[in-house]
Amino acid sequence: MGISRTAVVDAALDVLDEQGLDKVTMRAVADRLGVQHNTVRWHAENKQRLLVLMSDAIFTGLDVTTLPSQWEDRFRALAHWSRRALLAHRDGARLVSGIATTEINTYRLGDTMIQTLLDAGFPPRTAAWANWTVFYLILGITQEQQAQSADAPDPVLAFDDDTFPALRKASAYVIAGTFDERFEFALDMQMTALRVELARTGAQ
Repeated sequence: MGISRTAVVDAALDVLDEQGLDKVTMRAVADRLGVQHNTVRWHAENKQRLLVLMSDAIFTGLDVTTLPSQWEDRFRALAHWSRRALLAHRDGARLVSGIATTEINTYRLGDTMIQTLLDAGFPPRTAAWANWTVFYLILGITQEQQAQSADAPDPVLAFDDDTFPALRKASAYVIAGTFDERFEFALDMQMTALRVELARTGAQ
């Protein structure tokens, strides 16, 4: 029985989860499946193509029927769904960052996020660029979270002179809060900016 493309991508994601992005190779996927190297190449002609397919597979399973109808709640829910999808795989955000994925799951997510803003009354440029802004936020904070070693000591920052006065004044908050709390704060800021923009343009 032949190996399907789905099986190849699933095996690649297993390697990712168990060993990390740097260990994902065509050979490692072939070994995991117990097949010849060329079998993997039949479905993904090179490593870059394999990474694209893996990146797209991370965003499998978006069910738009379960999303809230109100645009702010809907957009926020999509942002949370995207972050959870990345966190579900080791190095998920690092994998997706910098990959130009023109595959169905990635397109569906982007289309749904942009359509949510279009339906709210935002013009196409604002809808498209706001989608990118929030997605960059998700990628950045999630990649930082996934790069942090679980057993790494908590960083200690002591700004006890006037060289960096702003850091000294805010030092208690520079490293405070969980990644989830920081993400919520940043997302709230973005949603506030979108509400202001919607009111400014007179959209209904």
